[in-house]
Amino acid sequence: MFDIGWSELLALVVIAIVFVGPKDLPRMMRTAGQYVAKVRAMAREFQSSFENLARESELDELRKEVSALKGQVAEPMRALQREIDKPVKIGGGGAGAEAAVASAAKAEEERAAPLDTSGLSDGIADSIREAEAVEAFGHEAPPSVGQGAQTKREGE
Repeated sequence: MFDIGWSELLALVVIAIVFVGPKDLPRMMRTAGQYVAKVRAMAREFQSSFENLARESELDELRKEVSALKGQVAEPMRALQREIDKPVKIGGGGAGAEAAVASAAKAEEERAAPLDTSGLSDGIADSIREAEAVEAFGHEAPPSVGQGAQTKREGE
């Protein structure tokens, strides 16, 4: 590291004995050793903090890539869900069409106000969004064929 040979080391010892004295030399050597140990510990800590920073940045990049891939995979499913949620026109109108329009409006309102997931990790937030989509899909029941006809007769 410092490339000190035996002759230079001997010269340093002689200079230390002359200036410090043989009585205080062990105390000075102990103090110098403590400072060297502190400097080495600080260098190790500095190096480990840089390694941790590099690992975290790599993890952040991987998380971004995974979320981008999830978005690409989920988009066809979202398009299919939108197609399923479109109201079906039965006949020229009546209660069935009104119910379909009302359920479509309700679904749009639920999609417009998603749950606030700002304090959660990306994976948990995605799971909540998927659960909301499944729940919204499970609660919407299409009107039965006979139900629209009965409502129309009662209104006449």
